[in-house]
Parts: sequence; C-alpha cells; structure tokens
Amino acid sequence: MSLQEDVERLRSIPLFAKIEPSKLKLLAFTAQRVTFNSGENLFRQGDVGDAAYIITSGTADVVVATPNGPLTVAQVGTNDFVGEIAILCDVPRTATVTATSTLMTMRISKELFFELVSQFPEISVEIMRVLAHRLDVTTRQLQDALSKLKAG
Repeated sequence: MSLQEDVERLRSIPLFAKIEPSKLKLLAFTAQRVTFNSGENLFRQGDVGDAAYIITSGTADVVVATPNGPLTVAQVGTNDFVGEIAILCDVPRTATVTATSTLMTMRISKELFFELVSQFPEISVEIMRVLAHRLDVTTRQLQDALSKLKAG
C-alpha cells in the first residue's frame, strides 16, 4: 500500500477525518505496518499496552477471559481502531485480539499516539465517542446477560 493510500485510509476513519493531510502523511509514514495471520494475536489480555492498531484490512475477534472460558465480545475489521484503552488508561490490555483472517494493520506506538492527541485535541473527542459507544454496547450486553440469569 502506498503512502497516499494510507493517508486516504486514515481520512476515512472518523478519529482522523479532521486532521490535515500533511499530518496524516506524517502519521502514515511513522506508523509501523504489521501483518497477522489468521489465529495470531495482536495482543493478549493482561499484556502491557504499548501501541494501538488501525486495521487496514481483514478481521479479528475481541475475546475476554471469563471463569467459563474465553468469550468473544466483538468482531473488528477494516478501519477499526483497537488497543487504545490500555495506552490511554495505562492499564493492562482488557482483551485479547486475535486475527480471524489475514489482518493488515498500522501500529501506532504509545508515544506517537499521545503526540497526536496533544497536537490535535479533536482526536480526543472522537476517542471519547468511540469509548462511550463501546461502554454502551458492553452495558447492554451485561444487562441482557443478567436478565437471562435471573430468568434462569
């Protein structure tokens, strides 16, 4: 994929849509391209969060460990952004992300991510929207699970 194609891909992601093209070009140039084969983990629950990933093609499962075994809580794909919670909150990874097909990503280091956020505060607003949406979905899933348990 060319640098220009990477810039266009970044522009199509709401998180980066308002950033000027020259800055996106710098991001695309400095991000590391990493490819994962089906079955490979981008990271594991409990790992130290050192980077976030933009999925440029392919799909992956987001899996959390439970007392009853692994539980797939989401599926992600092209233009999704994963791994930001651990670098934002400085906590261990909250889930394992496993490729379910050949997965091509742009890896954004923690340092680069915070540089972007400090230079472009509008990214912070988009990150809050993404995280709020995920929290909403998770809350609904928990409510559904509790209702099923109570119904028994």
